[in-house]
Amino acid sequence: MSSLNIFNELAEHVMLHIFASREVIHPLGWVENKQHVDYDLWYLHEGKIEIVIHDQVHLASGGDLVLFSPKVAYTARNLDASCRFTYTHFDFGLGNHHRILEHFELAGVIGSSLVQEEIRLFLETYEQYKREAPMSGIRLKGCLTILIAKIIECYGHGEYRGGFTSHAPRRKRSANLETLQPVFDFIHERLHQPLRIGELAELAGMSEKYFINYFKQALGVTPGLYIYQLKMNHARELLYSKRYTIQQIAGMLGYPDPFSFSKSFKKYYKVPPSQFVL
Repeated sequence: MSSLNIFNELAEHVMLHIFASREVIHPLGWVENKQHVDYDLWYLHEGKIEIVIHDQVHLASGGDLVLFSPKVAYTARNLDASCRFTYTHFDFGLGNHHRILEHFELAGVIGSSLVQEEIRLFLETYEQYKREAPMSGIRLKGCLTILIAKIIECYGHGEYRGGFTSHAPRRKRSANLETLQPVFDFIHERLHQPLRIGELAELAGMSEKYFINYFKQALGVTPGLYIYQLKMNHARELLYSKRYTIQQIAGMLGYPDPFSFSKSFKKYYKVPPSQFVL
């Protein structure tokens, strides 16, 4: 199982906040030295920009996206008579982990051909947002979520790798998902069985207490909540298929009896499984 699957499995825990979105024009000679406290996404309408990060030079031209990670220092300069871009400051989190994107090499210059349709939707909505059209703020958030999801998808398919962090020292946290990969695989292969946190910790080579903290730091949720989310996702799909009884589904998800499953399901979805699909 790819670690990128966590975005599907924990989709309900994904949070995106837009702090600012503006369009700016800079003349020839413009230079900016900065590091942002949040993620920053630029869409370059026209012009050519040089970006220097960790002594590496990157070029962006009209039509490109530029994604900056938080707290990464850069120097940007305009190489044309003028440059015009729309920037968006935002945070993207999973559970309590507000830097989940840092696990992947996403920051960099992204060619528009990879995300052409998603850029179009975002820019159309941004024009409405500038005019303060009704619901445009919510639509802008939705379009940015779609755009980020497409970038992650391209990364997962090997179509894109960001260049801004490839020469940076690896952060300690960035290894967390790689270390937990055997745990993810183990959970998926044995979702039909009762799973003990202790055996997952042993698989990761950690004490149970340390494993719980490590897991939560990596994903923003506890291992127990992660397993619960997976079980409820599978339960929903099995119920929608209308091929299995509640007793069969309970057994397929490692519950000792239908009552325990129904109680867990109702706690999550607010309705018992018998009334979920009518």
